[in-house]
Amino acid sequence: MKRTHTNSFARLTRAFFGRFHLTIFIVCIVAGLSYAVLSFSELLGSSSIDTSYTSSIDAGSIDQATLERINSLHESDGKTPALTTPSGRINPFTE
Repeated sequence: MKRTHTNSFARLTRAFFGRFHLTIFIVCIVAGLSYAVLSFSELLGSSSIDTSYTSSIDAGSIDQATLERINSLHESDGKTPALTTPSGRINPFTE
């Protein structure tokens, strides 16, 4: 008597997976990809800087020539310097 019950359950399970195997597969793939994207997003959003870290580099160890080169750079929010092309040549990227 138990044998028929087991056979009917196995038959119903096999019929269910036989009918919906593609849907179950797609749902598992979408769930896995969603979890991966959310985990990656959380990983990128979290801060990885340790507040107790102290740098071993001395802040005053930069030489004067390098300091002048850094100061001569323009700010990213400021106006960029004018574009100058060599004489006798045409810049194809200007209108």
